[in-house]
Amino acid sequence: MTRLIFGCGYLGQRVGQRWIERGERPVAVTRSAQRAEELARLGFQPLVADVTRPETLHHLPAAETVVYAVAYGRANSLSRTEVQVAGLRAALDALRQPPRRLVYISSTSVYGDCHGGWVDEDTPCQPDREQGRVALAAEETLRSHPVGSSAVVLRLAGMYGRGRIPSLGDLAAGRPLAVAADAVVNLIHVDDAAAIVLAAAEQADPPTLLLVSDGHPVLRREFYRCLSQWLRLPPPTFLEPEPAELASRRGFGSKRVRNARMLQALGAPLRYPTYREGLAAVAQARS
Repeated sequence: MTRLIFGCGYLGQRVGQRWIERGERPVAVTRSAQRAEELARLGFQPLVADVTRPETLHHLPAAETVVYAVAYGRANSLSRTEVQVAGLRAALDALRQPPRRLVYISSTSVYGDCHGGWVDEDTPCQPDREQGRVALAAEETLRSHPVGSSAVVLRLAGMYGRGRIPSLGDLAAGRPLAVAADAVVNLIHVDDAAAIVLAAAEQADPPTLLLVSDGHPVLRREFYRCLSQWLRLPPPTFLEPEPAELASRRGFGSKRVRNARMLQALGAPLRYPTYREGLAAVAQARS
């Protein structure tokens, strides 16, 4: 059984490692030869290729399961559309045969500004920022492709976990955090996100669309206050963004994500059902 992972980063690597723990050797597509060596040491079968260069994709193996978790890096010289839409289309075209299941990692940014309201899988998408518009265009590209009939789209809330806590360095140094303290954030611990990906990949008939969140939105102010307590640091202070910068972030933190369908599909409780348990684990890992 071949598992093929595009984007073996923060989430994709953890998904692959769960398969490795079962004795499998997933194929990990990476652009970097150095990263390929790292993945090989972890037990992956690395394949150096780049979704933005279709000529490098000719040697993809036939795979029963495909996980597509290619993220857009801010340092990328290409546009979001080139990476997330054209790159996805090139990868789908290069698959030797349709997989039994393709799990596509998308984002809750497709909803745009919901003025603090709750969203679920049936909420209309009205993205108001480039990130959300491109994410929705990528989903539409997938659904219109012949391979899309086997796809499960996972719209992830903000992932966090060991090694991924925004502004942690500033918090530890006692510097003011340059974030909107009273904005609502929706979160999912990376280990729970990986479990959802595996469930979507392996269940016989999962929903074709799931929102992936712990279902407990929180103010950033409270998130960092809780983190500072676990790490035994002074309470956080905040440097609010300028009004113009806040306007450019319209829609970020402006919704609350329901997870009822996700929990039903997972068939088990989350390991980290709220940010409190997740931050406790992060603090323990740092001690």
